[in-house]
Formats: sequence, C-alpha cells, structure tokens
Amino acid sequence: MKRNGSRNCLNRRSRFGSRERDWLKEDVGRGCVYIYGADSATSTSSDLHLVLCKVDTLASEICDGEGRENLYLQLHGDLVRRLEPTEKPLQIVYEYLAGLGFEDLVRIQEEAANSDLSCMIRFYNEKPCQVEQLDRILLSGVYNVRKGKTQLHKWAERLVILCGTCLIVSSVKDCHTGKMHILPLVGGKVEEVKRRQHSLAFSSAGAQAQTYHVCFETLSEYQRWHRQASTVVSQRLSTVDLSCYSLEEVPEHLFYSQDITYLNLRHNFMRLDGSGGLDSLCRFSQLKGLNLSHNMLGELPILLCEISTLTELNISCNGLHHLPSQIGNLFNLQTLCLDGNFLTSLPEELGNLQQLCSLGLSFNNFSEVPVVCEKLTTLDKLAMAGNQLETLNLGVLNRMSHIRYVDLRLNHLRRLSVDSLEGNKSVTHMDLRDNQLTDLDLSFLGCLEQLHCERNQLRELTLSGFSLRALYANTNCLMTVNVYPVPSLLTCLEISRNQLLCIPDWACEAKKLEVLDMSYNLLTELPSRTLSSLSLRKLMVGHNHVQSLPPLLEHIPLEVLDLQHNLITELPEMFFLKARNLRYLNVSANSLESLPSVCPGEESLSVLQLLYLTNNNLTDLCIPDLVGHPDLRVLHLANNQLQTFPASHISTLKIDAKPSLTADSALSSTLWNHGLAEMAGQRNKLCVSALALGSFADSVEAVYGMFDGDKNEELPRLLQCTMADVLLEEVQQSNIDSVFMSNTFLVSHRKLGMAGQKLGSSAVLCYIRHDATDLAGSFTLTLANVGTCQAILCRSGKPLPLSKVFSLEQYPEEARRVKVQKAIITEDNKVNGVTCCTRMLGCTYLHPWILPKPHVYSIPLTVEDEMLLLGNKALWEHLSYTEAVTAVRHLHDPLAAAKKVCTLAQSYGCQDNVGAMVVCLNIGEDSCTCEVHGLTLPGPGGVISTAKPATPSSSSGIASEFSSELSASEVSSEVGSTASDEHSGAGLDAGLVPRPERRCSLHPVPPSSIFQRQPSCATFSSNQSDNGLDSDDEQPVEGVMTNGSKVEVEVDIHCCQGKSLEPVPPGAEEGSPAAGSEDDSGGLFFRIWRQNSMNSNILLAGTKERCELQKSPSTCCLYGKKLSNGSIVPLEESLNLIEVATEVPKKKTGYFAAPTQLEPEDRFVVPPDLEEEVKEQIKQHHESGAEQEPSEKAAMAPPDEFDTAL
Repeated sequence: MKRNGSRNCLNRRSRFGSRERDWLKEDVGRGCVYIYGADSATSTSSDLHLVLCKVDTLASEICDGEGRENLYLQLHGDLVRRLEPTEKPLQIVYEYLAGLGFEDLVRIQEEAANSDLSCMIRFYNEKPCQVEQLDRILLSGVYNVRKGKTQLHKWAERLVILCGTCLIVSSVKDCHTGKMHILPLVGGKVEEVKRRQHSLAFSSAGAQAQTYHVCFETLSEYQRWHRQASTVVSQRLSTVDLSCYSLEEVPEHLFYSQDITYLNLRHNFMRLDGSGGLDSLCRFSQLKGLNLSHNMLGELPILLCEISTLTELNISCNGLHHLPSQIGNLFNLQTLCLDGNFLTSLPEELGNLQQLCSLGLSFNNFSEVPVVCEKLTTLDKLAMAGNQLETLNLGVLNRMSHIRYVDLRLNHLRRLSVDSLEGNKSVTHMDLRDNQLTDLDLSFLGCLEQLHCERNQLRELTLSGFSLRALYANTNCLMTVNVYPVPSLLTCLEISRNQLLCIPDWACEAKKLEVLDMSYNLLTELPSRTLSSLSLRKLMVGHNHVQSLPPLLEHIPLEVLDLQHNLITELPEMFFLKARNLRYLNVSANSLESLPSVCPGEESLSVLQLLYLTNNNLTDLCIPDLVGHPDLRVLHLANNQLQTFPASHISTLKIDAKPSLTADSALSSTLWNHGLAEMAGQRNKLCVSALALGSFADSVEAVYGMFDGDKNEELPRLLQCTMADVLLEEVQQSNIDSVFMSNTFLVSHRKLGMAGQKLGSSAVLCYIRHDATDLAGSFTLTLANVGTCQAILCRSGKPLPLSKVFSLEQYPEEARRVKVQKAIITEDNKVNGVTCCTRMLGCTYLHPWILPKPHVYSIPLTVEDEMLLLGNKALWEHLSYTEAVTAVRHLHDPLAAAKKVCTLAQSYGCQDNVGAMVVCLNIGEDSCTCEVHGLTLPGPGGVISTAKPATPSSSSGIASEFSSELSASEVSSEVGSTASDEHSGAGLDAGLVPRPERRCSLHPVPPSSIFQRQPSCATFSSNQSDNGLDSDDEQPVEGVMTNGSKVEVEVDIHCCQGKSLEPVPPGAEEGSPAAGSEDDSGGLFFRIWRQNSMNSNILLAGTKERCELQKSPSTCCLYGKKLSNGSIVPLEESLNLIEVATEVPKKKTGYFAAPTQLEPEDRFVVPPDLEEEVKEQIKQHHESGAEQEPSEKAAMAPPDEFDTAL
C-alpha cells in the first residue's frame, strides 16, 4: 500500500475496500483525510477526495499528490487557515479528537474516517470564499463610466474598483501604470440614475465634490454595488471592517484609501511580510485605531510601533510572550489592549506613553502588578483579571494615586498586605470576585464606592463607609460585616448565601438604601427599621429563619419583597394598606394561615401583580382577601388547605389542570416508571426536551435524559431524537460504562452537524442496566452529564447527587482550565460573553474552551433507592435537593411528582423554562415480572403466585367498559403530561400473535449463541409550539385571555378537596397500600374497588388493570394518542366524580362494582352460646365449596389461552 503523496486518492463515492481497511488496521498511526474543493462549502460537489495517509505525512506531500500548491484548514465552519508545508493534517485531526475527549487510539482512527467530522474540522485544496465576503472586501469590474454631472463628458469603458472607503477609476489597458482617479466616498452620496438603466452616480463629500456615473450590465451587479457603496457613504468616520475574513494580507487597493482612520482586522491570519502584510500598514498616514486581536501573531511586529498616529491598539489573544521595547515609540497611544496573552512582564519603555489612559492586562500570567504602571500617570484603571496574583500589596495602590478602578477577578489572591497605615483616597471601585480571600480589611480605602468580593471564603469584612454606595459579597462564609461610619450613600447591599445571624445595625441606619439582599443566611428576625425604611425598594430575605414581621407604622415605598422559606405565621395586619407600591410578594414555604385584608373593589389602591403563596396553611377564608388586588397577574396557591376556589373572584385565570394518575405506559417494566413535566414559564418558547425509554433495546433496561438549550430549541430536539440510538451503538462496542457513556456524548456532539457550530445545549443521560458480567445480578445506574442539567437519586429518603455542574461559578477546576487556555471571561462570568457553562454539546466555535466530554458516574441500585429525579438549570436554581425529594417521595404517581417539583420551582420565583422527570424505582427481591406464555414464574422464595393473568376475558365486562370510557374521555396534551413508552398500536389482530417471554432481573433469559440488540422506540416530550404544546392538541382554556402565546394572568391553585365531593369511607381502604395524603400531593386521590368474574374482592390501584391491558400490543392504540412530534400522551383520567358518574356502565361489573361496606350496626352478631355451632357450619360450607371449585374451573377453562384484549 502506497503512502499518500503518490496520488493515491479515493473518490467520495468509493468506499473502503478490504485492502484499505487492512492497511488501516495494521497501525493506529494510519488514517484518512477528506479533501474538499473550494466550492464544497456552499454546494454539493463531486470534487472530494479521501486521502489515505499517516500521522507524520506532511501537508506538502498531500499537496503534491493533489496537484495543488496549498492545503487549507477550516474549523467549525468558520475561518479558513492556510497550512504550513511542514504541518501534518492527520496529526491535527487526531489531536483535535483527543482534545474533545476521545482516549482510545483505535476509536480516534475510526472517528477521523467519519465524514460527519467535516462540520468541525475540514480540509480544502483551494481557499473557499463566499461572494458576500468578497464584495465586502473588494468590488471590481469593467463598466461604462462618465465623469461629471453634465453630459459634456462621454461614456467610456473603464476599470472600476470599490475598496475600503474609495472608488477607484482607471484605464483598462494601463490600470497599473496609467492615471487613476480616486473618489473618497465617506460622507458622500450614491444615487440612482433614472435616465439610464442600472446606473449609479457616486459623489464625494465637500464643496468641490466630484461625481462619476457608472452603468452596470445586470441588475444583480447594480444591487451589489449599491448595497456596498451605501454602507461606505453612511459612515461618519473612515472605518474599514475586515474582521473574520480569513485574510493573510490586506488588498493592495486598500492603500489608496488614505483617509482610513480605523482598521479592524480581528479574527484573521495576518502575516508579517508581503505587499499587504502587517509590515506595510505603516503606509496609512492617518490611521488612529488598529484591531489585530485573534490573529495568532506570536509576537508584535516592530514596524507597527512606527505608526506614530495610533491612539488605539488591540493585540489581545495573539499568544504574545513579551513586548518589544519599541512599543514606547507610540507616544500618542491612549488605549492598549493586551488581554489573553502569556505576558509575565512589561518593558520599561512602556512608561513613555504618558497619554495611555486604558491598559488591558487581563488573562495573562502576571504574578504581581507591573512596576511600570506607576509611571503611567494618566491610567485610571488597573485591569488584571485572570492572572496569577497570590498577594496584593496595597502599598502599590498608594503609590499609584491615579488608579480609580481595580479589577483583580479570577486570580489566586489569598491575602492583602499593607505597608503603612496611610489611607488611599483614589480607588473608588474594586473587584475581587472569585479569589481565595478569608479576611478582608479595606478600611483604609476612604473613597471606596463599590466593592465586589463574591465567591471568596470570607469570614469577616471591614470597610469604610464614607463613600460606600454598593457592596456585593454573596457566596462567602461571612459572620461579621463591619462598616464605619454608617454609609449614608449606600444604595445597594447584597450579602446573600452567608452565615449572618442578623441584619447589621449600620445597614438599618442607611438612609438611602434601596436594595437589600440577605437571602440564604441565618436571620431570625427582621428589624422594624429595615421594613419601615422610607428608601428601600427591594428586600430579599428568603431562606432564613424569620418567624414574624414587625408592624408597619407608616406607608413604605417597598416594591419587591421576598420572604419565602421562612417560619412566618402571619403578615402584619395593615400590611397591604401600608405597602401600596408593592408589586411582587413571595411568601411561599412559610406557615401562613391567613392574609391581611385590603380594601375590595374600586376603592383598592393595591398594585400587586405577582403573588406567591405556595406551601402554606391557607384556607378558604383567604380567598375574599385576594379580590382587593385588581392588578394581580400571577398567583400561586398550590399545596395549601383550600377546599374551593371560585373563579368568579378573578376575571381571568389560568388554572393548572391536575395531572393524570397514570404515570407510565404498560410496556414499561414494573421495576420503574416515569413522569415528565415541562413548563415554558414566562418565555414564549420551550427550550427543554426530554427522552424516556422505559424498555430500552427490547430488554429490561431503561434510558432517561433531559436537554436544556437555554435560548435555543433546536439542539434539545436533535439530542432527543438521536442520543438513544447513539447509546445503543456504543453499548454494543464497549461494556465499560465510562467508555460508552463518554463516547455517546462525543458522537452526539458530532452528529449535531452545522446546528452545533453556534448553538449549545446542556444534557444529562441516565442508563439503567444489568452488569454485563452478571446478568442475574442487580441493576446499575450509569449517569453522564454536561452543562447545568442534573440528576439526583433518592436513597432511603435522602438525596444523592450524581452529576456535576459544569459552570464557571460552581466548578473552580473548570474555571482554571478555561483560564489556562486563554479564554476571555467577561464580568458576568461567561466564556467570551456567550455562556457560563464550560462543557456543553455544541458550541464548537468555542473549542477548546467549551468541551463535550461528560462527567460519568455509576452506582449500583439497591432496595433503598426510591426514585430518580432529573431537572434542568432553572429547576435546581430554585429548589434544593432535599426539598425536592421531601416534596415528592411519598407520591406514587411520578407524573404528579414531576408536576409538583416544577410547580414548586415556579412558586419560588422561577420564570424561565423548567423541566423535571421523576423515575419511580421498584428494585427489590419482590419485583419479579416474568411471563412464560401466561404463566407466572416462581418468585425468589420459590412460592408460585396463584394470581390469575390480568388479561381480561370477554365475560369480565372490562373490554366493553373500555369502549364506553374512550367514547366519553379525551386525550390531553399539555406541558407536564407524562411521556409514555408504548409502541404504536398494531390493531386487534396483532393480539393473536404470541409475544416473546418477558423475564425480570431475577430470572434472566439464558444467553443464546447470537445476541443482537434492537433499537426501541423512544418517547419524546412535546415542545413544538411556543408554549410547549403541540399545535394540533392545544385546547382553549375557558377564562384565559391570551395575547399570542403569552398568558395574561397565571394562577396555580391546587384545591385539596372539592366542595361537593364525598370522601372515601375509611373502610374502603382496608388492606390497600398506603396512599399519599392530599395535603402532600396537592390534589385529589381516589382508590376504587374492583371485581369481575375472574378475580373478586381484590383492591387495585386506580390504573393497575388498565396498565395490564396495555401490555398487549392490541390495546396499545386504545390508551395513547400519537402526536405530530412523536410523543405519546396517556389517556387522562377525570378527577371529577360527576363526570365519572356519567360514564358508569349500566352493568355493575368491572370498575364500578365496589363491594358493599356494611355499617357497624348492620353487621351480623353471633351470641356466645351459639358460637361453636356457627363455626362448625361455616367450616362444612367451605369444604363443600372447595370440592366444587375444581370441577367448575375445568368446565369453564378454554382449550387455549390467548393474550388479547377481547
């Protein structure tokens, strides 16, 4: 087999032959590279070659084999770079795949041969360039031209070029040596010539303006020139933007535009030499601003330091390790950006730049503040975020009296040292976020106005209050905050997530305080001075231990009040009358039993719009108090003690429908079932999708996943449709959990294609399976996740986190990795200002900062495992693990559980997309689900069950009742409906086909010689329309006023019992499994006695028989409605007894044949003297009945038994 370089190419339509495959298998250092033609980027071209080569094959060798001069590399469909002759293309691909997360060399070889990889890395034999990009760089052509506005001049054929800010007109023959006419267009005009078709008049600015008429041949040319020229003449400054064009040098004609003052060459591959290289930029005589960021320069060209007119220079993210001393020659320089390099020091000559007022040194490798900064007297900001400072000598700040802003985010600061007690009167703003400080004393900064010190390890904080206006100290360990004197100018104080026991006295005395956030602390009381403040607009004290609020003595201007998760039993009596400006009130998760009264009707002055009252002890007595809030838009009243809620009290309502009591389909294993809830919140689209496979690969396995696209809905849908199939393929290739789960994410990342270049998604995937080495053993849960989607396991009633949150704020190791790779982390903690996540699927253009490699974790499932809970970012931001588990672990219906956790998140203030999936686990020794042709296998203890198969006969009456129920019921598709796992219905005739034996984990099927996994159908959540519903299934809700897809008023009310509903008699629940109380579940819960000819006096759960029927393929179509997006929504059960009564069949069988419950006074009482005689008669009666029963069964038994619904 020849190495590449000898024209050994395969056409794209050819496939690997046996010789080629054998050659690749001999050495993992061998592989293939796809070479595309120049036009392959925009259209399907046959100019595609598959080149076999080795890791050490040079680009020059491939070029010789292709008959080309150069080879070009494109990453993520973005910029195109020309490879150096000594670079090795296959090694570049291998290193790229290893950087993604692939570890096995054989697997890397396979992935490199996949054509789908071209969306991330692609090679061209010619440089591709789109027409639109060429137009923006340079327009040229030979056209008829006439000079002047009058007709004295004749039309002549001329070469016309539009480049930069000028129009160049020259002779066709002597275009390089002849006379050229240059027309500056900035501030000029471009107009249509009506007397001549497809003609434009170009005019310069000024009193002596010149005009050239140009006649184009086609309309498309006319439009291209008109569009580009209009952009140039509309500029006020002579600016040329050539960023992101993959340029190696600027066009030669650009140098004729001598009026250029700002040149943007960001994100290119500019070279030093050449006619249009960086060394030639000194030819621009008026250039003031130059942007060369992200050009992979490696070093700063010395000739750039000769452009004395420069006032702004940006050379960030160029891999610079040092600066030349000639940088001191730029005497007029005012702004110098050096962020994202590898600088450790600055030359002394930089001190010559006395006009320099802005110096960016962030995300370099400085270990101390450069001494030269003391000489830059006009510099007002020290920007050194993301460096390696461990100690800050505050004496340096005293010597730099000109510095007002100090940015030291994301360093390694552990302490601050002070040389003298001399105060500093220059620093007004300081940012110390994301360091390792434990104590901070900045009392000597007498003029400090704003301090950021979030996410440190502070225990004590001391500041000067003379000029303090804003303090942000969230997420620390603060127990004491000292500010002296009282900050009279303080307007914002945020010290949440600390260990403060009370609100500091100085904060209560601040007369201008408008925002106070002390949530997630240890507060036990709220001072009267704080609540009655005449300046406070926003007060956040949720997640504390506050038991009561002080009375209000006068009107307060408070607009936002958050008191959730406290111990408050009542609000002040005149609360709503005194807080007339209140728009937002959240008192969820307290112990409120009543609400303060407010003037009803038109007399009410309340402007309250959002009211959260979930998880309290409110009763029907509070309903009249809600009428006094005419502007109320959002109301959450779930999980209270309400018996009724008349809709007439509020004109427009959105009342959440109660979920169906059926959580999973019958085709799911009884070992687990799931429920899914998704809510769009106040956004107009749902960007969360979920995957649910209760029976994965036709075996006793399951796959559950959740995907959150943040603001895009395309990627979650793609992952929803493809990830299960990818997992199935990977499981067949490897049985090592860390390998197949990691490869599943990496391959899914590749399969996103072009959609994954600019968009990203968080993902969590859970796979429940048997150990490959012990099929009869217990189940193992393997989880993998990227981004902010998480999963927890409820074990013995306690949450067990399984995933990691890959964000800059919650994963310091990832933040350090991103810093080392020189990403720019903006002040809002986002990578390049795009996302806070460090690992995602998609967003390939942010490689290598954003990676798709997941966190993988495996854990054996035990009898103590109760449920698995998956959720997206919004869910876990508003709901703790413990509260989520405590709220739903007693619920038997996973759909109701999923709905409840989403409702709780919204009740606690979540306004974003929220999604939750609850998987109830029943892993135990009594979980045998084996079926062998209708017979039940012995259980673990060797006892054969005597229960009859659940398949009903025609005489049972159940089948007829199903048809009656289906005719009167409806199938609903709503956000939060359970996604079921059933296959499409196969018709009634399919029920006659014997189904394969089903075995459980306790009695696995013996392995055969050949085992082939088959993909099973997935269940998808419905998120097609803007509000999360399928457009085909949306039903208008009575009393809802909508504007597009936005609901004007949202109300979440869960009444614990209907007013006219009778409770279930106590005797009806004897012997039944314990059901969750209504107060906990937030909804009605019924259990119904059933009997039929096959089994009587057996208490079943509300949907057990229906699930048994659904196990038959012939009845699958009766219980699910397949939607347009592939989701299957289970039949919703009515919770209204009146509706149920209308559907009761006349024949008293099946569902509605409940055994009579005798009253105590009506029971038969045996006298003591006759007790022995009665017992003897009962014994004889039982013996005679036992003899007759076998004969009756033999007479009634059918010759054959079929698994069918009829």
